Amino acid sequence: MSGYDAAKTEKIGVWWDMNDCPIPEGYDARRVRPSIERAFKERGYSGPVSITAYADQTQTPSHVLRGLSSSGVAVAHTRSGYTCSVMHRDMVEWRGQNPPPGTIMIISDQVNGDFSWDLARLQQRTRYGLFLAYSKKQCNDYLLVYFANCRWEKLLEEGGAPPVVVAGELSSAAMFYCKSCNFDCQSLKKFRNHLSSYKHGMEDAITPPVTKFLFATKSWARNYPASPEHATSKIHVLWDMNDCPIPEGYDARQVRPSIEMAFEEIGYSGPVSITAYADQTQTPVHHLLALSSTGVDFAHTLPWVHYSRMITDFEIWTRVNPAPASVMIISDELGLLKRHSWSLLQSGSGKAYLQVFVLSSSSTT
Repeated sequence: MSGYDAAKTEKIGVWWDMNDCPIPEGYDARRVRPSIERAFKERGYSGPVSITAYADQTQTPSHVLRGLSSSGVAVAHTRSGYTCSVMHRDMVEWRGQNPPPGTIMIISDQVNGDFSWDLARLQQRTRYGLFLAYSKKQCNDYLLVYFANCRWEKLLEEGGAPPVVVAGELSSAAMFYCKSCNFDCQSLKKFRNHLSSYKHGMEDAITPPVTKFLFATKSWARNYPASPEHATSKIHVLWDMNDCPIPEGYDARQVRPSIEMAFEEIGYSGPVSITAYADQTQTPVHHLLALSSTGVDFAHTLPWVHYSRMITDFEIWTRVNPAPASVMIISDELGLLKRHSWSLLQSGSGKAYLQVFVLSSSSTT
């Protein structure tokens, strides 16, 4: 069983931005939870689902809050304009408390950017399945691997009837949170009273809002240490010489030792194979001789088949060299990774899966 198959019976965390993806007018708020749960069940997921709805809840009608709470959806008050950063912070905390396998769902129009970058890097190290939903702005980050990216309205339309809730049945799950004041309760009346209180108003005015993302991968750019299963495994480097050429005056014999040293500094000692892709009729002979003398292989490719050749070789290598293994892609065409990231992250089981490094001509790390 792969890590993602194992996740189908594990916990599912859902973070929902009500500003970007609001409840449609006239829609019964009690149907939100069963709609989300149904979407997961249709894909074979049966694990327990926790949902937190984020917004400036002073603007949310009481009947909506009551409907969400009665179905077990937690409600979080955030300041206008800072919802996404608070959601990300809470998701990072959830991941720390719920190690993989597991599943994450983000419902927001603001996944692109810092949010998706952190998620994409985590996917190389942790086996969380990812689902997305959006209202107007679809996430198009080509490094992010997700199992579904649904229109919010369509997801709600396909949901079932609101659940029959026995009084008190979901009281332990239906929490109200004020992220400005670190306040929580289980009573809508207390929650409303708190949001209209002088204390809350002062806290909102004095306490700086959460504006920065708490990156779980912040230090990885400087120090991306090898995990035990990858430390001695094979490493394959696919180098696009068109996008990332040898600088003028640079000794081509230093390319291989430079790459190997970069890996050794972060704990990788496995055998390294390097293939350089370009129209080699345009490569100076002294570069070819120098690279060849250090064990760098060459692939002669014409411009119109350049990337497809890299992709084909990439696929062949991953089939012949099962996980654990590592791949470095040196190219500006990062879509190369996106088109095959699904199979990359599906390789192997547990934590022993393919590790991918991506460098471009503009990389600074």
